[in-house]
Amino acid sequence: MIQNETEQFGILIVDDIPANIQVLGNILQEEGYAVSFAMSGKQALEMILSDPYDLILLDVMMPEMDGFEVCMRFKKIPRVVATPIIFLTARTDRDDIIKGFDVGAVDYVTKPFNPAELLARVRTHLELKRARDRIHQSYQELAEKNMQLRLLNEELQKALKEIKTLEGLLPICANCKKIRKEGAPYDVQESWIALETYLQEHTQAQFTHSICPDCMRKLYPEFAPKN
Repeated sequence: MIQNETEQFGILIVDDIPANIQVLGNILQEEGYAVSFAMSGKQALEMILSDPYDLILLDVMMPEMDGFEVCMRFKKIPRVVATPIIFLTARTDRDDIIKGFDVGAVDYVTKPFNPAELLARVRTHLELKRARDRIHQSYQELAEKNMQLRLLNEELQKALKEIKTLEGLLPICANCKKIRKEGAPYDVQESWIALETYLQEHTQAQFTHSICPDCMRKLYPEFAPKN
């Protein structure tokens, strides 16, 4: 039975033997995977540059460029670095297996292929890739939200610096316009401060001194406007 979850995965088979490609392709397509193939390392490198794949099945023994070399070149391509690569090999020599892991493979499958083993390894590494992709996406979304939050916080801090509001009733002298300090006794002169001083202490306002026309006429009549 084809599972819907497998339909989103694309797998690239790299093998110079058509019979191997046919066997692997049939096994994977029956499970609903989208399968592509390349018959040489050079062809695989060209394909990987134009199409994204979720997993690569890579034969070790190929002419001109073996699987080890192809794998190393894959891992130099940024878009392929996180793509899992499973080696296909008839060689079970321990040194070859270790070399495969050293150049970037995540697993290997021995020839002749056992369908159950092949599918189990494919499913495992595709699920791991999907989990990594989800974590990466979540991280990207979180980083974006953190950036937005930081920008909003900066805007808020800037607004708070520019605007500092006064609330409630302010006791102000009807004559001299001095304001009584909050909580200070009414009958002590030091409790009363100039309006300008109070505003400077309780807001972010900056004052620049000038003189209104009425005061100009009273204090400096010779410089006052004629009208």
